[in-house]
Amino acid sequence: MPHSNSDTNSAAVAAGVAGASGAHADALNKLRQVYGLDAPNSTTEAVLILPEPAKLPALLADLHSHYPFLLDVCGVDYPEREGQRFDVVYHFADHANKQRLRLKLPIAEDTSVPSATSVYRSANWFEREAYDMFGIKFSDHPNLRRILCHEDFVGHPLRKDYPADKNQSLTTPLEHIYEQEQQNMRAATDDHLDDRVLINIGPAHPATHGTLRFMAVLSGETIAKMDIEIGYLHRCFEKMCETHNYNQVIPYTDRLNYCSAPMNNNAWCRTIETMLGITVPPRAQIMRVILDEFSRCIDHFVCLSTNAVDLGALTNFWLGFNAREQVYKLFERLCGARLTVSLARVGGMGFDLPDGWVKLAHETLKAIAKSHYELGSLLNKNRIFKQRMVGTAAISADDAINWGFTGPCLRATGVPIDLRIVEPYNMYDQFEFDIPVGERGDSYDRFAVRMAEVEQSMRIIKQALDNIPAGAISVDDPAIAMPHKQDTYGNIEGLMHQFMHVIHGVKPPAGECYSAAEAANGELGFYVVSDGSGMPYRVKCRPPCFAIFQAFPDMCKGQMIADAIAALGSINIIAGELDR
Repeated sequence: MPHSNSDTNSAAVAAGVAGASGAHADALNKLRQVYGLDAPNSTTEAVLILPEPAKLPALLADLHSHYPFLLDVCGVDYPEREGQRFDVVYHFADHANKQRLRLKLPIAEDTSVPSATSVYRSANWFEREAYDMFGIKFSDHPNLRRILCHEDFVGHPLRKDYPADKNQSLTTPLEHIYEQEQQNMRAATDDHLDDRVLINIGPAHPATHGTLRFMAVLSGETIAKMDIEIGYLHRCFEKMCETHNYNQVIPYTDRLNYCSAPMNNNAWCRTIETMLGITVPPRAQIMRVILDEFSRCIDHFVCLSTNAVDLGALTNFWLGFNAREQVYKLFERLCGARLTVSLARVGGMGFDLPDGWVKLAHETLKAIAKSHYELGSLLNKNRIFKQRMVGTAAISADDAINWGFTGPCLRATGVPIDLRIVEPYNMYDQFEFDIPVGERGDSYDRFAVRMAEVEQSMRIIKQALDNIPAGAISVDDPAIAMPHKQDTYGNIEGLMHQFMHVIHGVKPPAGECYSAAEAANGELGFYVVSDGSGMPYRVKCRPPCFAIFQAFPDMCKGQMIADAIAALGSINIIAGELDR
């Protein structure tokens, strides 16, 4: 078992909370005394354990003044632990002061946990997911029901006693669910909504791409109320991680945000490297930066181009996808794959740069710059485009933070938070670049921020291409890095190391880690629990668009149907990342 609540040192309050500093450390020490919190005695992260669920609402209210972001809520199953089968795990952040906190709440299987939604609205969907995957109940939740699995699903798939190969396809019609949805969506008579029209949008609607569904109550063409159904592309990524070794998970990460797959690879590998206590060589770090920024460019081009297509501007689609094609040729030259590339490895990179790749990368930058200029020329001052985008689906900075927004959607509200600056990794602190921000937080600001970020990514790539260091692309540790092919075929030691890697994989020490990267849509985080074996005990992926999308009904309230279509494209929902 990877964790036991006995691994705490509740008496050493004066020693402080590991991983916290300054005013946050003082505040956490006071909260430990007030709420009887425990803290693990062997961690570099700020972690607290709350032994009594009843104290959670008051604790959350106190934490909110120090940690404005609640980034994730998830469950971990310990069926062999007596009396307290589950941990409910909360991840908080105060990016302005570079502080994070993990709060763990051990509970029995039949215990109900107070919902955090009254303090942090971002908890809404994350608590629903914990209920869906583990059966953890949250009292006073506004809408506690399944979110990723269909309503006729039996059991909770992330429990350890649920077989990983037990799929449950939906084979029966769901008229009873649709009838229930209509009843839930129609407001009470005294709200004067009982005679309004209920319509369904998606998943067959062109703007929902076969993976999203909205139910909206309309007053004329104005949206009075909206609800969302997701899960159409759910394949339980996190369950699959538990049955594969750490490097075998990398191809699964490709299929999260498949528009920028290298970012997922690199974020996953960096999490495991943190658990192993290693830093990859400088050449590998610079390669990851280059691949991440090329990925950011094409991810933004996909968002911008398809957003314009949804509004009827088809030419922009060809411009954005032409630049994307050039980057895919670059990826193909490096590893042989285009969309799902699996470029990174735990401990470094899977492929070194071939001859001529850097020159090709410079030429690709020119193609990106050309497409970027043409897109801007067509859209920046286009009267129809601006009328559709300016002022629609706006959200304030405070609301965006409370909903858990990160990335371009948060920066569009004027909040200059970027993990490459706030928590620099892969040598990002050695590059010169700016953080574009908006003012209104509307659809046009989200478009403008992404356009500006493409420019900044090109700046970073140019600096990186001119300063690629020589040297190894993986750590020099046979217990972590795969041997070279010539060693595998040429000597018995290399063959033995290759065999051990393939069969058993790397083995991080027992413990847990949360690590995040600035992906194209925002904070992509991985919370990994290790039991010391070659496969993860628990993996939780914190997808950036999951938190953003749950705010969409509030953003669309009072907007026209056409505005909702424009807004949907501007927040860039990628179903592979959303549903996992």
